[in-house]
This record gives sequence, structure tokens and C-alpha cells, in this order.
Amino acid sequence: MRGSVILAVAVVVIWSVVYAITQLMVVPALPVLPTVGIGLALTLAVVLGYPSVLRGPRGSRGLFGSRAAAPLRAEKPRGVSDLAGRSVPLRKGLTPDAARRTCELLRPMLSGDAVCITDTEDILAYIGPGADHHVPGGQMQTTAAPRTVKKGRTSVVHTPDGLGCRHPECQLQSAVIAPLRIGSRTVGTLGVYQATTKTPPKQLVEDMANMLSLHLELAELDREKQLATHARLDALRAQINPHFLFNVLNTIASKARTRPEEARELLLRLSEFFRYAVRQEGHFAEFAQEYFFVRTYLSLEQARFGERLQIRYDIDPQVLTSRVPVLTIQPLVENAVKHGIAGKKEGGTVRLRARVDPLTRTTSIRVSDDGVGMDPQVLARLTARQTEVATGQDSVLTGPDHAGVGLQNISERLDSLFGDRYDLSISTPRSGGTVVDLTIPLR
Repeated sequence: MRGSVILAVAVVVIWSVVYAITQLMVVPALPVLPTVGIGLALTLAVVLGYPSVLRGPRGSRGLFGSRAAAPLRAEKPRGVSDLAGRSVPLRKGLTPDAARRTCELLRPMLSGDAVCITDTEDILAYIGPGADHHVPGGQMQTTAAPRTVKKGRTSVVHTPDGLGCRHPECQLQSAVIAPLRIGSRTVGTLGVYQATTKTPPKQLVEDMANMLSLHLELAELDREKQLATHARLDALRAQINPHFLFNVLNTIASKARTRPEEARELLLRLSEFFRYAVRQEGHFAEFAQEYFFVRTYLSLEQARFGERLQIRYDIDPQVLTSRVPVLTIQPLVENAVKHGIAGKKEGGTVRLRARVDPLTRTTSIRVSDDGVGMDPQVLARLTARQTEVATGQDSVLTGPDHAGVGLQNISERLDSLFGDRYDLSISTPRSGGTVVDLTIPLR
């Protein structure tokens, strides 16, 4: 605001002077156009030169004592705050490669000649003087690092004797070694070493070790979450209903004599069904693959139920290329057949509907049937279970009426894959049957 007022005053002064000289002091007075031209030229010169004339050059005070402008580039902050906005390699776990890249990242930030990261026994990475004997993959050469692991607290070493390096010509003389923790468990150390007796800043090293420990804890949580997700997927594979297999084999056996070609075709479909279920890798597959898997399953069930089982598909072609969690749709369809249609004497219809919403970037899948419907108590238990998963509680849905193969595992696996970014709802319309709606992020 102050600079703007100064500039305005300067412009007023310029025009006043130009008017006084050209109109009052000069005889005869100058015409209007030359007067305006002179005034505009002077005004333009002052406006363009204002940053350097009135405020002065950058880094100094201007003519009117205004504060110098900030430098174009401030010195880059160093230390923990500098690391906060970066991707830390240890986020993937305490591995030799991650430790090496972390040491390369930390060495310019820490006031030390050498940086070392270890696990509880061996050196994972070392950069700096003494790299000839502090070898990654080998045992810790100092006595201070194992002492830090054992005690679980920071060690500050001021002398070579306190450092206790096994190599007689080691250049290192002082160090600050802080523990790396996952929870209350010490899993390694971060050491900053000096070739002089002046130790590195203890607080800086501890703060950096605490930040690395946080990343290690996050990596551990990711690993546990991934293991749990894999376990649930394996459980879904293991829970493929053996009664379904026995029933299909009985159907094939009954057709082997009267309709051998149909029996052969069913046997090929059964092999395709189990090949996909067992060999599918990863947690996601294209909807087209899951759709083929579902159609294979339903063709086997139709061979058993005959006219009692009707199928209706309503699939948006855009869905076919989207990626969905494997072995998710088929168990929902199997529930519709097993708990909806099988218990209805006259049979019924199972419907599979899939859509893509490009605005919300979601894939919505609906599996519905007009069968006997889900028992209200089972529906209440499933709803309660979904609430428990959402609030972080843990319980097990037990009992024979657990609403089909792997429905609980599906909900838990979706929670592991998407967190709160999915929706799975189960309802029983008044018209009868069961409706399962699943909405997941578009991939």
C-alpha cells in the first residue's frame, strides 16, 4: 500500500511539473498533444523504473527506506522438515536397497561425514569414510551400534574407544546412533558418524530416526494388510462349495450315457471354472474375465437345475474393460442360486447388472434374484458385521446360515482393497428375493 501511494504522488508531481513548464513558463504555451506526449513519456519511465528507483535493488533498502524484496531463492531448509515432503525409500520396508537410497538421501541433510543404517545384526547400508570395512551385508563393526540395539535408546559417542570399531585404521572418531523402532520393538539403527571428535547434533539424528521409524511402521501395516488380503482371497478359493462340485459331477455322470457330447462340454466348462479360480494371479482382473467366469459357473448350474433356473444379463459394454476384484461377483451369484433359487420349488431368475458411471468414476454391480429371500436374522447379522468392519471392530460371522460362500470374506477383502471407497448393500424387497448392490472405484 505504501509503495502505491508513493507512485501515485510521483505521477501527480510529474504532471504538475509538465503543466507548469509547458503551459505557464513557456511562451507561447505548447500545444496539447506535445504536452500530453511529454507527460506520458515521463510517467511511463517512472512506472517502469519504479521497482529499482523507489524500492532499490533486490537485497538492499530503497531510496525511501522500504524493506528489500525477498531473494528469488531462499536457502533450502535442511533436516527433518526437508525430508517431510519427500518419498522415503524405507516406506517399502527395511531392505538393503531401501536403506542405501535412504542413506544417499539423508547424508546431505545431516551434519555428519558418514551415515549408516543397520538391522539388529548387520549393516544394511553405509556411505562415507570407512566404507572399505563398514561393508553392507556384513556384521556391525562398532560396539556402539549393537549397544544401541540392545538398550533401545540413542548412543552418543565422543571418542574412538567409545565407538569401538574393529578396524585399527578407522577414520571415525565420534557418532550419534539412534534406534529405529516399529512400535516398541527395535528393528535397527540410524548412525551418523564424524571423522572428528565433534559429535553430530543428537536431536537432529533422533528426529530423523523417529521419522524413519514412522515410515517403517507404515510399511509394516501395509505388509500386514496385504497378507490379510491375500489370506482372504485364498480363503475364497478354498471355500468354493464342495457340494457344487459334487452336484456338477453327478449331473455330468447322469448325462454321460444319454448325452455324451453335453457331458463332455460340461466337463470342459468345469475344468475352465477351476482353472480360473485357482490360477488367477493378483487381486484385480478385467470385468470381462470375471464375467466369463460367472457365465461358466451359471452354465454348470443350469445343467443341474434345468428350466428352474433362468438367467438375465444386463451388462454395459464399457464395464468389460474395467478392473474389479477377482472372485467377487461369482460368490454373489452363487448365493443367489443357492439361497434364493434352490429353495424355491418352481425356481426363479438370477439377474446380473453392471454399469460404469464416468462422472463419479465408479463401477456398479447388482446381483438380484426372485427366490425365497434372505432370512431377516441373517440379513441383520450381515448388516451388523458391515458396521463393525467400518468402525474397526472385529468379529466372526458364524453359523450354517452365513448367506453363502465367502460373503463375509468379500466384505473384508473389499475393505482391505478400497477402505471406505466402496459400498456393499444387501436388501430384501417386498416383492421377494434378494438384491446385492456393489459399488467400487473405477480402475
